[in-house]
Amino acid sequence: MLYSVRMRAAADATHENGGRHISGAERLVSFDEITPTAAAMLARAFTHSRGQADFININIEAIHQQAIIKVPLLPVITENKPTVSTGRAAALTALRKAGITPRAAKRGMAELLALPDSMRGAILLCAETGVRLDSNAQRGIRVSRMDIADETGFIHWLTKQGFTNIHVREALVLAAKVASCPGILAELCWSDDPEYTAGYVASKTVYIRFPHLKSVGDPIGGRILFVEPNSDIEKLISYLESKPVLVTVPSGGENY
Repeated sequence: MLYSVRMRAAADATHENGGRHISGAERLVSFDEITPTAAAMLARAFTHSRGQADFININIEAIHQQAIIKVPLLPVITENKPTVSTGRAAALTALRKAGITPRAAKRGMAELLALPDSMRGAILLCAETGVRLDSNAQRGIRVSRMDIADETGFIHWLTKQGFTNIHVREALVLAAKVASCPGILAELCWSDDPEYTAGYVASKTVYIRFPHLKSVGDPIGGRILFVEPNSDIEKLISYLESKPVLVTVPSGGENY
């Protein structure tokens, strides 16, 4: 038995009542890990660079082993574009290579740039037309119930790749689940942490990291999921929000 431990934190009011999103976190852990995991999430909510949370929700749910599937970590490539503008241009190119039309790729970028504040979930866009497919406004679709299968092996793998930031750890796990979802062709994301400027484009086969997709001090980030036309949106959302997933690390620690 594993347990899904999920945290979301907001300031000024609850998320449902228009509160400003501060932080969120997702883990799948054993019974013995519940207390330290929840404590770490509380500390994160109270000390986040976006501000101190006033409203924190922690949800703990038992997950039966037979419900869990395992999916592989995506290979990682870093494109060291020196500026935000060159990074965003390269991200658009990566999206087109993943099968997203130029119109939809530009629309996805525009959606993130137009956000008045960070969302706690993802926006679903048609990969062909760029039309938004979910109707959840600032909530979006929250990708949930996922973790790494082997924490020690993952830390070793991250260290070998030169990644030490928690943002990379969490993004790689989430991107692996998203990539495994039927109907999702690609993902565009950058963080809402003001001090963290990196973002990525992930597809079914690769995670491309860009060190500069926003400026230092920018507190707004978000996630776009590009959906294959004629996909079953209800099933797709159910998978993203509810299907328990453990992500496996390549053997030997190589960036395969």
